[in-house]
Amino acid sequence: MKRAITTITIALILTLAIPVAVHGAKTTSLSFTNIPLLRPDGNSEPELSIGPDGTTVYVALSWTQFFTNTWKGSFGQVPVFQGTIDANLAKNVGGGGDADVDIGSTGTLHVSTLIFFFNPQTRITQLGVSAITCPNTDTSNNFSHCTGQIIDTTQSDRQWITSDGPHVYISYHDSGSSTLIHVQRSDDDGFTFHRVTDPITGQGGATGNSTFNNDQGKLIADSFSHNVYTVWASGVSGLQKGTTANFNNIYVTVSPDMGKTWTPHLVFSGTVNVALNNVFPALAVDPLSGTLYAGWSDAHHVFISKSTDQGNTWTSPLAVNASPANTAVFPWIAARGSTVDYVYYGTNASSKDDPRAVWNVYMAQSTDGGSHFVQSTVTAHPNHVGVICTNGTGCARGTRNLLDLFQDAIDPLNGLADIIYTDDTLTTQPDGSPLPQVSVAFQTG
Repeated sequence: MKRAITTITIALILTLAIPVAVHGAKTTSLSFTNIPLLRPDGNSEPELSIGPDGTTVYVALSWTQFFTNTWKGSFGQVPVFQGTIDANLAKNVGGGGDADVDIGSTGTLHVSTLIFFFNPQTRITQLGVSAITCPNTDTSNNFSHCTGQIIDTTQSDRQWITSDGPHVYISYHDSGSSTLIHVQRSDDDGFTFHRVTDPITGQGGATGNSTFNNDQGKLIADSFSHNVYTVWASGVSGLQKGTTANFNNIYVTVSPDMGKTWTPHLVFSGTVNVALNNVFPALAVDPLSGTLYAGWSDAHHVFISKSTDQGNTWTSPLAVNASPANTAVFPWIAARGSTVDYVYYGTNASSKDDPRAVWNVYMAQSTDGGSHFVQSTVTAHPNHVGVICTNGTGCARGTRNLLDLFQDAIDPLNGLADIIYTDDTLTTQPDGSPLPQVSVAFQTG
């Protein structure tokens, strides 16, 4: 969340470290076209979703205002700015804290953003979760055909949204008292929501109940199996709970009954206090087979593990990045058929904390279901120079311009990658500091 504004095969194992296959991708030269989406207020932490007909919606957090900028387009076209989708949710409510976007199989656009509002009883600014629904992905006339609502006001953080037919799910952290993950479900394509069971309640020693002890990644409703999955990093309950966010375990939790019950599966257990949340762990589901791919970064390599049995067992992790991306962070994965596209920010420096590090966007592509990867450079020029901090709001100014994530997706009509990322080298603020912007990259070959 942005708070400061600028003026295996792995069975379920609880404690054992798991060997890692360090192969790295070969390098090649897939080609990309990069299109900057410049805005006077700047943007960061972009996301995208591609609908069944190829319609694509992009969102990004305004850098200087409290709202979420939104674009719409089709593959290879310059996205058209639609406006600020969460600017008019309610009186005296600001948006743009976090955002996630989903175009469902019904053609409906679902967006959830983190909102800011003043609580007159506590006299503090609180964080809540919005749900915005646009039938037929109609964003015209300043989103006049969309319905917006606030579904939680009890201090929330980092929400995600996903759908399977008319069933829409939103997950988010309880940031006020526990950091437990909550989930709400809609059964009418996003117009009304109700709470379902929390995904990680009651796992006892496996997660220490994950109170103040987890970092949640993407929530995914799988249209193939109709399961719902969430990925998260967690620490060791007796050692790390409430004391450090250097989470060394990656879990995927599965619900086969639309959020009524959840079962956790350990994907990987690493060395204690070696953080695998740089930043969010990633999760993708192949919509054609239900195969799962989990990804994470230890601040040096990005890894991938695969499950073909609905998350019960996982392959040994494979390190994906290769030179010149010697250090890689911000993993994200898209999968469709035998193609797996894994994107990350990479540098030839040995540490993400090197002030001289020069960063680019990379994509490692597998065409054999994640067994082998070939790495390509996406960006035509570096998108960031200097430190990339992954400590959230504790980061020094200028080290978190890229915020916490960027995304890719595979176009269902042509099988090519669509990527949206942050670049803080394009424009500056009045004081000369970078004004981050977002750019879209289309795979062209």
